[in-house]
Amino acid sequence: MKKLIASLAAATALATPAYAGDVRHLMGPLMENPTPDQIDTKCDFYLGEIDLRRDALLGDQAAPTIENTLERIDNMFGLASAAGAEFTLYRQVLIEAAQREAASNCEIRVGSIYNELGLSRELYDRLIAVDMAEADDDTQRYLAFLVRNFEAGGVALDEEKRARIKEIGDELSNLSATFARNIADGGHELVVTPEELAGVPEDFIAAREVNADGTITLTTSYTYYQPVMQYADSDDLRRRYAVIYSQRAWPQNDDVLRQIFTLRAEMAQLLGRENYAALAFEDKMLTEPARVRQLMADVAAAAAPVAESDYARMLAVLQELQPDAERIEPWQSSWLSPKTQQKLYDYDPQEARQYFAYDNVRDGVFRLTERMFGIEIREWDTRLWHEDAEPYEVFEDGELIGRFILDSHPRPGKFTHANNVHVYPGGPGQPPLTTVVQNLPKGDHSTGLMEHSQVTTFLHEFGHALHAIFGSDQRWYGQIYNRVEWDFIEAPSQMLEKWVYDYDTLATFAVNAESETIPRELVEKMNQARYFNRGLFEVGQLGLTNVSLRFHSEEVPEDLGAAMREWRNEYSLIPVMDSSQMQAAFSHLDGYSAYYYTYGWSRVIAEDLYARFLAEGKNNPEVSMEYRRKVLDPGATRGAGDMVADFLGREVSVDAFKAELEKGMK
Repeated sequence: MKKLIASLAAATALATPAYAGDVRHLMGPLMENPTPDQIDTKCDFYLGEIDLRRDALLGDQAAPTIENTLERIDNMFGLASAAGAEFTLYRQVLIEAAQREAASNCEIRVGSIYNELGLSRELYDRLIAVDMAEADDDTQRYLAFLVRNFEAGGVALDEEKRARIKEIGDELSNLSATFARNIADGGHELVVTPEELAGVPEDFIAAREVNADGTITLTTSYTYYQPVMQYADSDDLRRRYAVIYSQRAWPQNDDVLRQIFTLRAEMAQLLGRENYAALAFEDKMLTEPARVRQLMADVAAAAAPVAESDYARMLAVLQELQPDAERIEPWQSSWLSPKTQQKLYDYDPQEARQYFAYDNVRDGVFRLTERMFGIEIREWDTRLWHEDAEPYEVFEDGELIGRFILDSHPRPGKFTHANNVHVYPGGPGQPPLTTVVQNLPKGDHSTGLMEHSQVTTFLHEFGHALHAIFGSDQRWYGQIYNRVEWDFIEAPSQMLEKWVYDYDTLATFAVNAESETIPRELVEKMNQARYFNRGLFEVGQLGLTNVSLRFHSEEVPEDLGAAMREWRNEYSLIPVMDSSQMQAAFSHLDGYSAYYYTYGWSRVIAEDLYARFLAEGKNNPEVSMEYRRKVLDPGATRGAGDMVADFLGREVSVDAFKAELEKGMK
């Protein structure tokens, strides 16, 4: 504890008295295995530094300038953002519940000061008085962005309404932390016999701990859930498992969600918006609900015939296996998909997975992105919170440009899905630090084989990490990569997923236990089968988009589960189970609020971006580097639409997306 306090105090002493200095040197380092007290101490440090800078700015009598006002405000928001991300990471990955709770509490405190800064009329008044006559384009764009955010957040409201907006923001920060904690802690278990797992890959069973009575306990972690739902022969097992999986964090999160939706609606009303969706879309590429609904209609029109074809072909296979079947049940769809792929395309996902051991996949993804983007990835010698966490450094032309940490394997209490947490933005003399937290099999070919879909997930999340490193070298914290329009943020990672269907790429790392490279014929079958079920996937995503939009644009329903099921079923050809309460663990209802459509719109952009690679060479280094320089490197210094148009030579089109969908009809 004394060492930590001393190091933080030393960092504070480095700050220059006049403007309190750039805050990069105050960010980090990550703590290896902090106690709750150490987490609290570091939280106090970050918030204290923000307070010092705010007090210094508000006490400055000099005329507002870029240097004495915009830079200071940017530093405050940058420090708050880095602090929030650091404690989000601790909450997701630390071992002990007390550690995670302390981190969660700090997230709430950081959220509160963020809200306070954004509602400060004093900061806003100084900001709009800044002389921008000599400012460059990036700076002018950034100041306009900040002013818009202040105004959209309610800074111009009267004192009473600003106070209520602040209260709502603080309450939402608390509820967000509770919502995430309930998901992490709200899993269920299913005890099964080995016989019930017939059909499930042997390496999955071998990696599970056997109870004293010979049974095996399945958790609702998706690393358990996915293989069982995809391969288990037992319809009854899959049904029972689907029920408990769809009820994670229920009923405890229903009350949390109801409060979140109600408070967001009140905030929108105070800010003069029709509903929260209208407020949330204003700074996106698709700026209003009407444009989102049009996107949904366009995707539905393109996906519906493909989905109907998918459904008919799967139902035919089901009726061969179960002649009395009249429809596909929700717990059968994942199981039927590989069986249909095998029948139609002679493609067996279990045959493919033998070539995807975690270590090989990781190293292969590294080599792919090194070739594409002109970088070198090396191991980074640093101590971390768990033996599974893997630190790396990224170099370009011998210069360190970023660091990342992979935390790839499940453990109790850890974040249960996959995401990128960008911890420190970096800057001159300090490279950015970003992390990828996911849950993938651990081990060699005997226990750690990955589904091809998990290989896709790995590359997707690693794509976010690369975007974070490439797009964070900006003058202003508010223009790093994750300040780009949020309905674009998924597009680069979704585009990158395409390379794990490329034989030349897979041949560099996909080998079985005998070191035999994945056969070209198998990859060709994989590519034939990849378009199957795309229609059902897209209408399923539309159902989730509908849930996200309607919870934020209508009166809060009394029965959240019933509303969720109704809204999903407006699009899905396979109705949601009557017992489903998936809203309680649908984390995007918090983080993405009304704009889950982001994923669908990003897939439209991703297909369009990839069309140029298809035309000029998937492994053409000149195209890859142009893409990096024009789309990834700029961060948020330009609008997403402008960056995409610069790379494509035209505006975004849905043509490539529609053409890709139509391949599912063949």
